[in-house]
Amino acid sequence: MKVVFLEDVPGVARGGEVKEVKRGFARNYLIPHQLATSATRDALQRIDRLKQQADDQRIKTMSNMKRLADELRDKRVDIPMRAGASGRLYGSVTNGIIADALSQIMGREIDRRNVQIPESIREVGVFPVRVHLYSDIAASVQVLVHPIETNPKEFLQHLEERRAQAEAENEESGEDAPAGQHDADPRADSNTPRETHDEAESA
Repeated sequence: MKVVFLEDVPGVARGGEVKEVKRGFARNYLIPHQLATSATRDALQRIDRLKQQADDQRIKTMSNMKRLADELRDKRVDIPMRAGASGRLYGSVTNGIIADALSQIMGREIDRRNVQIPESIREVGVFPVRVHLYSDIAASVQVLVHPIETNPKEFLQHLEERRAQAEAENEESGEDAPAGQHDADPRADSNTPRETHDEAESA
């Protein structure tokens, strides 16, 4: 089925382009979402105007996304989770959870599909996460996953102290510091009795 694209559809076409697409894709997605219209004579006669409208919208969207990227850059997202004394989570942190937390911080919706993590996070610690916003526009944020009963600032300070201690010990021994993205739960070294749980920690 031949359609005229009214807006940019990443990976498919740019606004104003005429393309042949699968009928189901057009009927079930493109046309209902007003991303494209059937390539009728009237639509084809309006291509120049549609291209200009799409160009204007693209410039506006890119400007908005660049501004959002600047606002997101180096933001820290604190996510409380239930965790065992070893730092292993009971459950996992998904891109949807991170997107919801970012949306609350920014006061605007961040789509979970824009939050790029190779797999769900299953341990406490600090994780760099890439947020892809538009085309080649992206920002990196920090995600702090901390035990639900701890203060995030205090927990982050513990992690930094443990990292500094580990680096100092490695320098003395001549070994390189571990290259992992996360740090173990500092509660594991405390004198507080370990919590007991009837449920097994998630794999």
